[in-house]
Amino acid sequence: MSTPAELLRLRGIRKVFGAVVANDSVDFELAAGEVHALVGENGAGKTTLMRVLFGLHRPDAGQIEIDGAPANLSSPARAIGHGIGMVHQHFMLVPSFTVAENVTLGIEPGRHGRYHRAEAEQRTREVMARLELDLDPGAVTGNLTVATQQKVEILKVLYRGARILILDEPTAVLTPQETRELFALLRALAAGGTGVVFISHKLPEVFALADRITVLRRGRTVLSGRTAELSTEAVVTAMTGRSDVHLGRVVRPRLAGPVPAGAVPAGADPAGAVVLRVDRLSTEAAGADCPLAEVSLSVRAGEIVGVAGVDGNGQTSLAESLVGLAVVRGGSIQLNGAEITTHSVRKRRDRGLGFVPEDRHLQGLPLHGSVAEGLAAGRVRRLGGPRSLSAALPRALRDWARATVRGYRIDPPDIQARCQALSGGNQQKIVLARELEDAPSCLVLAQPSRGVDIGAIEYLYGKVAEATGRGCAVLLISADLDEIFRLADRVVVLFKGRAVAELDTATATRDEVGGHMMGVAA
Repeated sequence: MSTPAELLRLRGIRKVFGAVVANDSVDFELAAGEVHALVGENGAGKTTLMRVLFGLHRPDAGQIEIDGAPANLSSPARAIGHGIGMVHQHFMLVPSFTVAENVTLGIEPGRHGRYHRAEAEQRTREVMARLELDLDPGAVTGNLTVATQQKVEILKVLYRGARILILDEPTAVLTPQETRELFALLRALAAGGTGVVFISHKLPEVFALADRITVLRRGRTVLSGRTAELSTEAVVTAMTGRSDVHLGRVVRPRLAGPVPAGAVPAGADPAGAVVLRVDRLSTEAAGADCPLAEVSLSVRAGEIVGVAGVDGNGQTSLAESLVGLAVVRGGSIQLNGAEITTHSVRKRRDRGLGFVPEDRHLQGLPLHGSVAEGLAAGRVRRLGGPRSLSAALPRALRDWARATVRGYRIDPPDIQARCQALSGGNQQKIVLARELEDAPSCLVLAQPSRGVDIGAIEYLYGKVAEATGRGCAVLLISADLDEIFRLADRVVVLFKGRAVAELDTATATRDEVGGHMMGVAA
């Protein structure tokens, strides 16, 4: 068999932003018909390297070769001209446009300044035929599922002649079934000679799809090889610099104290009395998310209940209604047997409800503030106002903040460091530490691992597990099924704002949960 032709070679790529070396002499190759995975923790340099390849950054040193010849990729237009296409994690589609209008946007067929709809739809069908896709070119993009919108993004770059396809975390919001469909599509592209760069933190998917794997750590290439010759342990060690990272089910301490007979669902960890009870809850929509329609669920002391669903099916509405940020239209919320449906955010917190929001930048942290300010946000209120604060900050709060930074391994260990300068993992540690240090009886934990490194995820999971051992009830809202199956005892599935299934994670399968996420039985 002949060796596949090399489409792309990056040699000694270096990119510096001020004092930060994002890429330090990175090498990367991609052959025709190959899926090459690029992995590494946040800040490892993956995004910067791909931005250099796509013409969004100019390298400070090194060379890019396409088809064996040096290429000047000084802009995305030049990159597209060389056959490079990039599908970003956050789609670049116009929701009100049709599929054909999105696919041909910028290079629309037409004459004399007039758009030719029939020709655009025919050209779109021609691209779809290459991939054996059956979509309606006239369908409004905003009405399509997330998985179908992703296919439209791929069609868009293929329409522009892409031979090198970059996908950034493409499975982040897909069900297992949708992920398999995407992988079949990518394999078909590779079989036709397209080279695919696959960026992902989901190592089982990397090993299932990729022909080769390259690992970056702190801006350097630390491992590269054929997937068949690498182990998961070797890749994790290369990513983190540690050999003791655990990726399986999180071991949780048993809840201390007596457990009422028959109070625990089959397969769940021992749990106590019901802490959070939601009964037929209906809400208004929260932002772009759909409203809830008569959702019921409960969480017991020491238990973790997961909430799964494709983004936009009510998860944000649920989280914000529980903590008092969304308007409730019907039903009730009880915490430790007390009705809190109409309580303010402050009163719910005083009663023992903690909240880690899905967007820590928007709702969780003072990005321009210090670590101490991020940690002390709730405690400042309880001190009684600015007059008390001026005396308390130098001693009580600062001493407590320093101890918390040490206890949660926040890096750098400086309470005056700005939150925006910290990694995603350390920012999330601040938010979680602030909530758990208040010893809540119930914690609403939304998308806790989004934008967080593998090593930091393991540490955060450990802290959540410790909290359940003390009796904290946790409602885990996550789009990542791996996360739910690693942590949760039960999983409630939301679809179009309704709870369509409740399953035991000890016996359920990912396909079963994924089927309910799409509104069908597995």
